[in-house]
Amino acid sequence: MTAPALPAPDASNPSNTPGTPRTAGTPGGSGTPGTPGTSGAPGTPSTSGGSGAPKPSGAAGGPGREPGPPLRNELRAVHALIHRDLLRMAAQPTHTALMLLQPVLYLFVLGGGLAALIPDSSLGTGYQAYLFPGMLMMTVQAPAIIVGVRLITDRQSGYLRELLMAPVARPTLLLGSCAGGTLVSTVQGTVLLALAGAVGLPYDPLLLALLLAGMILASFTVTALSLLLAVSIDRPEAFHMLLGLVMMPLLFLSGGFFPLHNLPGWAHALAAVNPLAYGVDLLRRCIALRVPHQAATTAGIHWSGWQPPLLLEGAILLAGGAMALLWAAHRFGRPE
Repeated sequence: MTAPALPAPDASNPSNTPGTPRTAGTPGGSGTPGTPGTSGAPGTPSTSGGSGAPKPSGAAGGPGREPGPPLRNELRAVHALIHRDLLRMAAQPTHTALMLLQPVLYLFVLGGGLAALIPDSSLGTGYQAYLFPGMLMMTVQAPAIIVGVRLITDRQSGYLRELLMAPVARPTLLLGSCAGGTLVSTVQGTVLLALAGAVGLPYDPLLLALLLAGMILASFTVTALSLLLAVSIDRPEAFHMLLGLVMMPLLFLSGGFFPLHNLPGWAHALAAVNPLAYGVDLLRRCIALRVPHQAATTAGIHWSGWQPPLLLEGAILLAGGAMALLWAAHRFGRPE
């Protein structure tokens, strides 16, 4: 057999110089077999600072990196998913503009045409001002629903499986998707909110803040419901079919286009469990707080003749979204 090649002697270390006697067992000798603290000697345990020492591999971040705090990893994953959604929105301005086009057309074309036919006395305000909360709701619900569609397509394309390999909990990925969808929906709703003056509403800072808070609540609830449907349905065709069946009835039963009291009795029961109806009524009552002369005289949600307070409607939206997100996280957290 051919003997293995020996390492080249180090001229800076006299113990490795040819001809220099070495004392067995001398501490610190770099070439003595069996000596502790040496590097490169056969049978010698290597220290962590040695050139051939094995490096510990962390659970996250690859070999040689210690895993970070668990909470920090979860927050970084949520931030990464939110950033991904914002980058996607910025990279698709045409898609964003097309989603904003429909509510703008409804507001100014449909609203402008019907405003001449519907007297202000029947609503307590002009029809365009009455229609404005419903169009805000329509603006935020479209990108919120797309979050569920994207989850299904990510599952089919294999991208979701790559996300699941990240060293974070599965519910964290769902939370990041929900937060990203809520933020994107609110940003798009804010674009339409900038047109409040065109329908006769003042640019009152408190009014705009109230409407923004209402849009955030509505966006969160619709996004959470969309994710709940997405984790329960495997095929995008079934998801789109379900959306086509329920979205238009939900919009018509939201009170965004006409007062709910004009609906038949059975429709009142459906409106009482419609999250879009709570979102529209919340936005409309925020306007009534700051601009009483632009407030609609027609009531929104009623429970057996009793109208829930504004804060209760907001709490119902928040609780409904939280329950939907928790249930979606429970289903999503199960291993495939």
